[in-house]
Amino acid sequence: MTVRAGRRARAQPTLDSDMDYFAAVRTFVRAAELGSLTRAAQELSIKTSTASRHLNELEADLRIALFNRSTRGLSLTEGGKVFYARVSEVLTQLKDARDATSSLNQSPSGVLRVTLPVSFGRKHVVPHIGEFMDRYRDIDVEAIFTDDVLNLIESQIDLGIRIGALQDSSLMARRLAPHREVACAAPAYARACGVPVTPGALKDHACLMFSRTVGNVWYVRPREDTAAEWQKATVNGRLTLDDTDALLAVALAGRGIALLPGWLAHEPLSDGRLTSILPGWEIRSSREEASIWAVYPRKKTVSSKVRSFIDFLADKFDEAPYWH
Repeated sequence: MTVRAGRRARAQPTLDSDMDYFAAVRTFVRAAELGSLTRAAQELSIKTSTASRHLNELEADLRIALFNRSTRGLSLTEGGKVFYARVSEVLTQLKDARDATSSLNQSPSGVLRVTLPVSFGRKHVVPHIGEFMDRYRDIDVEAIFTDDVLNLIESQIDLGIRIGALQDSSLMARRLAPHREVACAAPAYARACGVPVTPGALKDHACLMFSRTVGNVWYVRPREDTAAEWQKATVNGRLTLDDTDALLAVALAGRGIALLPGWLAHEPLSDGRLTSILPGWEIRSSREEASIWAVYPRKKTVSSKVRSFIDFLADKFDEAPYWH
């Protein structure tokens, strides 16, 4: 073979092995998702200097800058965006393949990261986690309590428990239980102010407002007529809260009528600390039907640890949960 004089040999990649390349790509993906090299290094349990070397070698191999670097953090260049779109998908497929293969011969294992609504998680998930961990001794659970809707993929969360109508069609979902709401007040409020006998009378009472509800309306229909259309009932109130536990506390103090989740109100209704308002009517905060869901990233194969936790909770709650 003839080699033209003066032509330089092609530069060799600066990354020495496939495993080095994989580590560099994984560092790049987490840095892109977090916008910080330091945070990426912390999550991957490597030194910041190692993470920096990974990126430098990857950029040298690709002969392109992947990040714009500033004091505010990292942002992807156009080339970085193209590279991220391809390699992040590859990493996801690799993880799916690993989970699918390992699940064939292994019992569920690993760290399960799950996000839970604060109040519901404390009252109805935490009491059962010990039993779950006794049943699956190779699974460690990391629970993140928040009422914010987190991006499961960016936050590296395996599973989320959500309450309401589903919004994100990119996620897989399994209904764990129905979600109903109940209008209620303390007996002290009922004695002092009376109770409404029709939904239209709600506007003349002190209703406790929840900030996540849109507008000053609740939706009502006769309990015995499930084919009836949901109608709007105007409600008014001077106190608005963004926390369901606080809403319950204020209702127990006799400050007004609250529309509470059934899973939160069932105990004080059972022991008489609260009384049901308009029991002949179904009342809810949204026209859309709400449920309690387990949601998880869309994958070809669901990991055994995720599937085991969902099955466990579904068995605990069912379509007729114990709080109904």
